[in-house]
Amino acid sequence: MTRLVLVLACALIDASGRVLLTQRPEGKAMAGLWEFPGGKCEPGETPEDCLIRELQEELGIDVAARDLTPLSFASHAYGPADGDFHLLMPLYACHKWRGECRPAEAQNMAWVQAAQLNNYPMPAADAPLIGPLQAFLIR
Repeated sequence: MTRLVLVLACALIDASGRVLLTQRPEGKAMAGLWEFPGGKCEPGETPEDCLIRELQEELGIDVAARDLTPLSFASHAYGPADGDFHLLMPLYACHKWRGECRPAEAQNMAWVQAAQLNNYPMPAADAPLIGPLQAFLIR
């Protein structure tokens, strides 16, 4: 039986409509690829609690659950070469937070216009989230 891993992702959207992407640091799986900030959900944690924790740990910002809007999700199977698991990744949108985004692991960050998101190489699980996010942002 394949192991299911729940990972939460957040599209932080600034006042100009740009989305924050972070680059996976050297030494981690899929290093160099760009992704939406977030992380693995811990046992007993709600998706919103997970994102609030992860955004505080990764970027040093404070987000309220009421400011997280469920937007889409991705479902992707990683084979034996990548750990042999199935990833389920809900994507939330957030327009409001406190603090300035600063990467805790010194990874690169980029504020990206929706139309330019396809120009950033992403892990296979993140890529399907671009279309729904662009549809949400480009109206």
